[in-house]
Amino acid sequence: MGNSSTFLDAARELLGDRGLITDPELVEPWLTDWRGRYHGAALALASPATTDEVAALVRLAREHGVPIVPQGGNSGMCGGATPDPSGEAILLSLRRMDAVRDFDPALRRITCDAGLVLQTLHERVAEEGLRFPLTLGGKGSATVGGLVATNAGGTQVLRHGTMRALVLGLEVVTPLGEVFSDLAPLKKDNRGFDLKQLFIGSEGTLGIVTGATLALVPAVAERVVAWVGLDSLENARALLLTCQGRLRGELEGFEVLPEHCLAAVVDHLPDARRPLGEPQPWNALVELAVEDKDKVADAREALETVLADAFERGLIADAVIAANEGQAEDFWQLRDTIAPAEKALGPAVQHDISVPEAQMPAFLASIAPEIERDYPGTKAVGFGHLGDGNIHFHVLAPPEAAPAWVEEEGKEISAQVYERVTEWGGSISAEHGIGQAKLGELARLADPARLDLLRRIKAALDPDGLLNPGKLVTPTP
Repeated sequence: MGNSSTFLDAARELLGDRGLITDPELVEPWLTDWRGRYHGAALALASPATTDEVAALVRLAREHGVPIVPQGGNSGMCGGATPDPSGEAILLSLRRMDAVRDFDPALRRITCDAGLVLQTLHERVAEEGLRFPLTLGGKGSATVGGLVATNAGGTQVLRHGTMRALVLGLEVVTPLGEVFSDLAPLKKDNRGFDLKQLFIGSEGTLGIVTGATLALVPAVAERVVAWVGLDSLENARALLLTCQGRLRGELEGFEVLPEHCLAAVVDHLPDARRPLGEPQPWNALVELAVEDKDKVADAREALETVLADAFERGLIADAVIAANEGQAEDFWQLRDTIAPAEKALGPAVQHDISVPEAQMPAFLASIAPEIERDYPGTKAVGFGHLGDGNIHFHVLAPPEAAPAWVEEEGKEISAQVYERVTEWGGSISAEHGIGQAKLGELARLADPARLDLLRRIKAALDPDGLLNPGKLVTPTP
């Protein structure tokens, strides 16, 4: 690497004092990932104000051999936005770039800077009776650029798809410091590869997202939300298929969680109440998002009919439809509190995995008892997005487990889980990404052809290997 002080002097001249922070105390909060698992060091925190400044900074960093670690809201789950401990890299934050460049409510699309916070985006489009149909727990800090770079998912994928389906256009600074602008939302464009898709989900290893054109949908007039008790995950799958066949146009969420998760949440939240009288082995949370207020009553009646028929067929044991928005929100709070509730129970290893949707019940029936048998005292539970095959598979440590359990036995468990999901034709990362957390497992388990293509694309676009090194894909051996 070249002389770092020379680089920093040039970077300060480019960005100004506001755009380059070198004070260690001010940089420190951004050096640890959201989960607190990874901590690194950096030369400085750069905060460009324009795309041109981003491009100039990338060229400057390349000239001096300085690695760049892009960072959005720093709310990722796999350490993808945390630098390594060497202190040789510079953190690149897009948070100053938060402008709405263009907003066309009639065409239901918006073009914005990459640093725009998701919650701010939600609020801005809501003013025009629209919504951006992707949300997550970190919406108050997650940025558009980070969502694009990680191909964020969430509970609305069932109806609207991941971030990949919602991006109509993209602006990216390449590792060579060039600006690739493809913001125009063309429905037909056969000029070769769809290059924007190359950057979506690339975790900042192929380019730095600086702007995006996003698809919007009408605001929800009212949600119709039901809590359903079932005997098995197979019955939940059958109910999902019924809902998809009869409620397809408005079905937006279908989450499942076992009794163990619900019990943990009820114990954790002081005012939490079970939606149903008696505990059930499995629970499903079903949501219809009705965009036309005149159709709310029809949607509620349709859901009631589906649930009544499912009860008659023996698919469900009990169900209740939320009487109002407050009760609907209470139902969702039970689902959203699973992670902190289980954290309060003690150490655990979490896995964000996916299998083909139809195989999710069989996979869980296979992997959970296998892990509990091979690692006595553990408790294995799966919950999540049944409609898209995404399982959040948590393995809780045995009671009184040693502090080192996660790093020792926990890593062995994770390796076994990832091996099994790969054997089932699934993915070791459904929606959280690879980052540095799963870097080794992807290299170990990925299909050789897939891994070779990832490495060749990385080498072609980033020949110096300076953009977010040590994330997503290992260099060619």
